[in-house]
Amino acid sequence: MTLHRRALMGAAGLAAMAPLAARAQSRWQMATAYADGNLHTRNIRTFLQEIEQASNGRLAVQLHSNGALLKMTEIKRGVQTGQVQAGEILLTAYANEDPIFDADALPQLVTNFPQAKKLSDLQKPFIEARFARQGLTLLYMVPWPPAGLYAQQPVTSLEQLRGSRFRTYSPMTNRFAQLIGAQPTLVQSAELAQAFATGVVQAQVTSAATGVDTQAWDYARVFIPLGFTMTKNAVFVSRRALEGLPRDLQDAIRAAAVRAEARGYELAEAATRETEATLGQRGMQVLQASQQLLDDCARVGRTMADEWVQRAGDDGKRLIDQYRAAIA
Repeated sequence: MTLHRRALMGAAGLAAMAPLAARAQSRWQMATAYADGNLHTRNIRTFLQEIEQASNGRLAVQLHSNGALLKMTEIKRGVQTGQVQAGEILLTAYANEDPIFDADALPQLVTNFPQAKKLSDLQKPFIEARFARQGLTLLYMVPWPPAGLYAQQPVTSLEQLRGSRFRTYSPMTNRFAQLIGAQPTLVQSAELAQAFATGVVQAQVTSAATGVDTQAWDYARVFIPLGFTMTKNAVFVSRRALEGLPRDLQDAIRAAAVRAEARGYELAEAATRETEATLGQRGMQVLQASQQLLDDCARVGRTMADEWVQRAGDDGKRLIDQYRAAIA
């Protein structure tokens, strides 16, 4: 074999290997605002492990948790612009973009996991359509455990919160604070302890899981489970990044997403029991909600639902009508 022929064969061999090498070097970045121990973050890590295994070395995904790379309010835009390829957001935190993201944040609309799944399934096509217009692909959605009230003393009616500095994290919680006469104060979960310690906020409505993540026993004395809301986190990817992968790997990611959603519901149910117990074990009073407090929340919830339908238009009305018919 001549030297020239050997060189040509070597070049051809390298060219044949090039696509494989390129595929092996695919690396994604993913951002979430939640801590490593959080149920959603743990679920994501399992999801990422599954797709990396299915990729046979063609894809690696680095997860940046606890808002380390991007804050909650920056994640969706970060995926749209290619700063990261995948992200997780609390849907209701983006309700200023579109009210349809906020359906699960209506007080007392969803109070248990079967209702949460029903609303999620009905809401999914609306979310997918909006994401698609923005170059995003929805992978899965998982609810938080039911939200409850954190305060420094027992609360038996919403009137007791009038004038208080109330922590908010979304347009809907902001509106709730306004309707009960409190002062809305936007605080991300990673900054909760400092905000309570310095008096920036005095009360909040969020899940027991977030309370454990942020060691609520260091800043609040009382937790009252309300079944107030069961907001959802959405995990999504850049459509361009997803479609740039081989078809079999795209299919594997979608299959892993189906499993992640089912697993997420199981984790959320377990977290409801475990985190409420943890709050009590760490010294907080975990109190049963008074009927007056539940009635107050339902009353405010009805007002907010009426307002939401006006903002959300035909899609919002159709979604609420479908949901109420499904649980009737």
